[in-house]
Amino acid sequence: MPEPGRDLVLVVDDSPETLSFLTAAIEATGATVLVAVSGEAALVLVQEITPDIVLLDAVMPGLDGFETCRRLKADAALAHVPVIFMTGLSETEHIVRGLEAGGVDYVTKPISAGEILARIRVHLANARAAQSARLALDSAGRFLFAVDAAGAVRWCTPQAVRLLRDLDPAAPGDPALPPAARAWLRAGSAGPLTLTLRDGRRLQLSRIGRVGGDEVLLRLTLESGGEIERLRRVLGLTHREAEVLLWVSRGKASRDIGEILSLSPRTVTKHLEQIYAKLGVENRTSASALVVRALQDERA
Repeated sequence: MPEPGRDLVLVVDDSPETLSFLTAAIEATGATVLVAVSGEAALVLVQEITPDIVLLDAVMPGLDGFETCRRLKADAALAHVPVIFMTGLSETEHIVRGLEAGGVDYVTKPISAGEILARIRVHLANARAAQSARLALDSAGRFLFAVDAAGAVRWCTPQAVRLLRDLDPAAPGDPALPPAARAWLRAGSAGPLTLTLRDGRRLQLSRIGRVGGDEVLLRLTLESGGEIERLRRVLGLTHREAEVLLWVSRGKASRDIGEILSLSPRTVTKHLEQIYAKLGVENRTSASALVVRALQDERA
């Protein structure tokens, strides 16, 4: 297992020489390096450990780097991980393919140690800044998302994704506004719209304002009630912490919780650390016991 606090870099390349060179250069900075010699091996490895950044050879036998990247980005728990392509190909079409597959950058072989380390530092910093902003919104229970003039969802926080899918479970593909919400948006109503989830919970959809040229920023607000709200109030947790704790009490592992809440396992672990500190407990069993007690006390 990687040491806590150390950057975790996954290098995917079918060349032993490249793997050896990059491993030595990256480990000299204090980071931990994981290696995979194929795209298939990389996809298996990331199911067990979530890297902070991926260096990915574009051209490999079997599953090439472009398809490997697309599959990584299709996994909600890995979508935030930056991917830097490594290739001996400098043609524009290959650079474009890498970026379209979800890569954030590319370097051409032969690779300069100084250049690749600088790019790793930059993209790690950018990814952490983006993840921190997203986590700050989500930890505060901010169910925010933006739509275009036609009502198509442009982006949303992880919590908003789950609520939107619960509102319209039959809708295929990406999260979308249900028909009633689209009609409310077209009508330009000033007041909030009340909607009902599958489990009977009610929430309100309200406008916050415009973002950019044609995007409208919207907010979903859950009405008080339910187990999550009770845990938040009784135990003094944020909404997201209460959600994580509830799933912990139901025996879910960190990776399962991450998939349910659209978070990386590492983010779930950070939430658990904060929860344990707030509750004064040291493990899942003790935390789960507090959940049972809190919910029983509320029902009494």
